Amino acid sequence: QVQLMESGGGLVQAGGSLRLSCAASGTIFSINVMAWYRQAPGKQRELVARITSGTRTNYADSMKGRFTISMDNAKNTVYLQMNSLKPEDTAVYYCYTEISGSDYPNKYFQWWGQGTQVTVSS
Repeated sequence: QVQLMESGGGLVQAGGSLRLSCAASGTIFSINVMAWYRQAPGKQRELVARITSGTRTNYADSMKGRFTISMDNAKNTVYLQMNSLKPEDTAVYYCYTEISGSDYPNKYFQWWGQGTQVTVSS
C-alpha cells in the first residue's frame, strides 16, 4: 500500500504563488513517475506536470514558464511551484504516482492523492 499526502493548496490572488507538496509513503521500491493533475469544475482532469525517473520533466503548454515540478528522491516527495497564478488555474490539484514494491520491483502501480484545492482570485 502507498499513501500520498498532499499539502500547500489555498487561496491566493492573481499573480501570486503557491507551492504544492506530495509525499509518498508505504511499501515503495521504486518510483517511476510523480505528477500533478488538476480538475476544474465541469472540466476533465488534465495533466499539469510530471517528472519521470526523478529528473525528466514534462509540462502542459499553459503551465510552461510559470510552474516548476521538482522531486526530492530521498523524501519520495514531489513539489509544484506555481508562480504568476491566474484565475483559470483554480482547480483541485491531484498528486499522481507510479510506484513498484519490493515483491514485484518491475511492476508499477498507479496511485492518486485526495486532492488539494487551489483558488486564485481576480
